[in-house]
Amino acid sequence: MSDIRPFRGIRPVPEHAAKIACPPYDVINTDEARALAEGNPISFLHVDKAEIDFPPGFNLYDPAVYAKAAENLHKMLAQGLLKQDAKECFYIYEQTMGDHTQKGFVVGASVDEYEQNLIKKHELTRKDKEDDRTRHVEALMANSGLVFLCYKHRAAIDGLLDEASQGAPVYDFVAHDKVRHRFWVVADDALIARIQQAFLAIEAMYIADGHHRSAS
Repeated sequence: MSDIRPFRGIRPVPEHAAKIACPPYDVINTDEARALAEGNPISFLHVDKAEIDFPPGFNLYDPAVYAKAAENLHKMLAQGLLKQDAKECFYIYEQTMGDHTQKGFVVGASVDEYEQNLIKKHELTRKDKEDDRTRHVEALMANSGLVFLCYKHRAAIDGLLDEASQGAPVYDFVAHDKVRHRFWVVADDALIARIQQAFLAIEAMYIADGHHRSAS
């Protein structure tokens, strides 16, 4: 079985989503992050790679970097750029690059199932990278990095995914790299329950990306 849970996501207000959105922290280096965030004080890179707010060459793992990430997150919340949903939801995230589109649910996955190897791993991890993300989560009191999970195809889940994304998305924009991003909120309790029930039939999920985030 795969026990998934809804959660109260913290997410951008729609009018600022395109400027806040950024690449994952581990696909760009500090110099690239600094360049991407230049002139954009509300880029989420100021949270995910807060070393860009320090002089070049500053130690990435200095406690001040994690404190700055938390400060920047709280500032974005206080300014109303980010808001937390009032109730626990599932979400749907879709990316389109060229002729290829991929779409899936954003959910809370089970730590117990990870430890029982019902969420399958295929990479070794480095402790320094695990510790970095652990310190980041502890400083923020929030998890800012998604783990990309996949599972054996289920037509019933495809149907639920299509049903839950029939309406207009809350976000729909094209990023600097020409990838289109669309995002839906699944707040209906009955639909959430049906999605959870459908995932109970999945024997295992597999980490496609995010082994260090999972380990931390």
